[in-house]
Amino acid sequence: MKLWIGLGNPGSGMSRNRHNIGFMAIDAIASRHGTSPWRQRFRGETSEGVIGREKIILLKPQTYMNLSGESVQLAAHFYKIPQQDIMVFHDELDLDFGRIRIKRGGGAAGHNGLRSMDKSLSGPDYWRVRMGIGHPGSRERVNSHVLGDFSSAERSELEWWLDDVADAAPLLAQEQHDAFMTKVALRRPS
Repeated sequence: MKLWIGLGNPGSGMSRNRHNIGFMAIDAIASRHGTSPWRQRFRGETSEGVIGREKIILLKPQTYMNLSGESVQLAAHFYKIPQQDIMVFHDELDLDFGRIRIKRGGGAAGHNGLRSMDKSLSGPDYWRVRMGIGHPGSRERVNSHVLGDFSSAERSELEWWLDDVADAAPLLAQEQHDAFMTKVALRRPS
């Protein structure tokens, strides 16, 4: 059993923010793979299903980004899921929009959701699907960029990107991380 988390902020007013790309990815995966209906648990929303022959628990913390770790810790403890079987989907400023990278562990790099998870899980030894949202160019514009909606040009690509992530999800479930990244990257238009 694995726990996949999408990071974001609850509320319809924030649903299309760049900071909510984790929620968007988890929603796309749930839709594509026919997981169970969402229900309120662990201070979040959960759904369950089989993806790539693995049982996956999907979680969208409803605690706001800065307290995401509380929800993650409750779910991980309940299901007795070790950190190496936890994967979080989150926005990444240091990657261009539409780029994706996977890594295990590392620093939070100023991401409050990751910082909260690190604290609640007693360290960063979990997997991260870093979904590029691009950097606005200056430090002063980071907050408005992250908490702003995707631009019209980005929105035209966002749906196919999320579809590709959902389509390649069985590779993640089977721990074929490089194959997952390659499959998503190969379908990216030039």
